[in-house]
Order: sequence, then C-alpha cells, then structure tokens
Amino acid sequence: MAKIVLKNISKVYKDETVISNLNLTIKDGSFTVLVGPSGCGKSTTLRMIAGLEKESGGEIWIGDKCVNDTAPGHRDVAMVFQNYALYPTMTVRENIEFGLKNRKVPKQEREALVRDICEIVALTPYLDKKPQTLSGGQRQRVALARAMVKKPQVFILDEPLSNLDAKLRNQMRTELIQLHQRLKTTFVYVTHDQVEAMSMGDEIVVMNKGVIQQIDSPMKLYNDPDNLFTAQFIGTPAMNILKFGDVPGLRVETQETIGHIGFRAEHALLSPKEPADGLAIEGEIITRESLGAEHIYQIKSAAGTFFVKTFLAPLETANHVRVVVPYRYVYYFDPNGGRIRGIGGLAENAGSGKAAENKLVAVGGA
Repeated sequence: MAKIVLKNISKVYKDETVISNLNLTIKDGSFTVLVGPSGCGKSTTLRMIAGLEKESGGEIWIGDKCVNDTAPGHRDVAMVFQNYALYPTMTVRENIEFGLKNRKVPKQEREALVRDICEIVALTPYLDKKPQTLSGGQRQRVALARAMVKKPQVFILDEPLSNLDAKLRNQMRTELIQLHQRLKTTFVYVTHDQVEAMSMGDEIVVMNKGVIQQIDSPMKLYNDPDNLFTAQFIGTPAMNILKFGDVPGLRVETQETIGHIGFRAEHALLSPKEPADGLAIEGEIITRESLGAEHIYQIKSAAGTFFVKTFLAPLETANHVRVVVPYRYVYYFDPNGGRIRGIGGLAENAGSGKAAENKLVAVGGA
C-alpha cells in the first residue's frame, strides 16, 4: 500500500494548459475515484501517476519516493484499462503470468501466484481458454488478475467497466469493491459516470477543466456540494437549479449576492395535502417517468423547468401541480457558482449545529 501525493502538478500540450497547479493527496489503502466530464483532466492525471504521461511541472510522490524520473515499470503501479489489452494468441494463464516471466519469477512461484489470484477472481475454470472465447466480464477479470499478480502498491483503473453492458457493469462494480476490501491496496479509479463513482469510492475527486472542484465522501458531495458544478454533476437526476431572480416572491436577507438556488428532486413535495412551509412553485407536468418504486416528474414553471422524485402513488391525471420545497432543503449559490452557506440549507443545519446568520424574510409561490 502507498499514499500518493501530487504537488503543484501541471500538464501542457503544445500551447494548451490541460492541468494547472493541481494538488491532491490520495490516502494509503483508499478507493479514490476521479470523476468528471470528458476532457476534465482525470485520465491525464491518472496517466501521470502511472508514468505514461510526463508532467510539465510539479512533483508526484508514491509512498516516500518522488517518481518524476522513475519509469512506469519501476513505480510499483499496476494499470487496468477499458480495452483489457490482452494477448489474443495466449491463454488466460499465459496472459496472467506474462509479466512474471519477464521478471524471471521462478516457475513454481509463478504457478502458485496464478492459482491464488485466479481463485480470488473466479477464473480457475478458464485458465486454458483464449480471451476471444470469454465474456466481457471474464476478460476484465483476466486484466485484473494480470495486474494483481504483480502485487503492486497502487492499482490504477482507467474506466475499466465502460465496455460492459449495464447488468455486467453493476456486477463488476460489486466485485471490484470486494476485491479492494480483500487486498487493502490503494485503488485509483477514473470514470465519467457519477453513479459508478458514488457506488464505489470511499473518497471522490470531482474535476472540471483540469481543476479539482471538491474532494469528499460520496454522501458529503451529494448533501453538501461546494459549488454549482458539483451540485449538478453528482446525483440522478441532477440537482434542480433555478435563477434566484426568476423565483417569484423569494427574498433572502444576506450580505452576499445570490445567483441561483437549488434543491434535490426527492426533497420537493408534490401537491402536499397538508400546509407546508417552504419554497412554493406552481407548474405543469410535462413528462412522467415511472421506475417501479419511484416516479420522476419533469415540471415546467415560470421559474424554469425542474424535476420532482416521489415514492408515492403516481399521479395519473393531474397536470397542474403545486410543489413545495422545505426551506432546510434549499441551497444557495453566488453568481460565480460558489456555495453560500448559512442561509438554512440541509448540510449546515445537519452538520454544524450553528444558527444561521442570514435568514429568509419572505417566500411566495409562483
């Protein structure tokens, strides 16, 4: 196991700065996920840690060693890619032990390692088969086994599940979590899929345009986002965001300028029968999506379009609805997208126990 520290890392391609002054500490033994949209710099960061890309500036430390000038093969890092990168003419056994042969590991030791690792990833029945005869999930296990026999300090996984179908992806997510718990090794995982990130990582690094937006546990990111980008990137559906000036009757007494307000779809009350104290908006249902136990409605209002998620019986005929969001579930953001705390949002009430210095003065519906 090893801690990874990136100090003031930058990466420039020709005249384009992809990553600038990035500082990140990945804890020893953690399952850390780098997540963000395509082009945000997460894969470039991963490849610099592995030594496949040369940083333009800064320092990369793995354990107690600065590895800036260390070749990829000597960084004690194992990588698993989305395309598996298996040798088609070799059997599963030969693919797994290929690196061990190159390192001149004795045959008896190789066989013991391959046997033990294949038991862990359930590949023993397939050792003499060729990769093309295996399913996508089995091929991904071969790629994992090939990385595991090296017994590295760090596992680096670059979107390893993106080529699998939805059902197999869910299964492999569970298997990777269990594998991490068993090996207790540092895992660094890159994905653009926020559901994957939330379900797997014990720490998530949200990136955008080469800049870290927030580093936190999955539920902290969901309940207490630092900015508009994180609020909208984490969560399905994304957090509803409305322009502050477009919400009729809402006034907030604060020293800061509010640009937007937000709320999660499941925190909105759809046509409550009892009087409810909160942000009230009226609108028309334009789409209905039933997912078994939950129902998602897209609602168009004068303040903008937003989603409501409910676990109650679906509304089959109603079109015009009144939505109420309790004040404690409303989030506030400044015009630059930064979070404004202390006005009564969920996270500060639940976490700090401090009384809000700012307050809601009046709220009116649409």
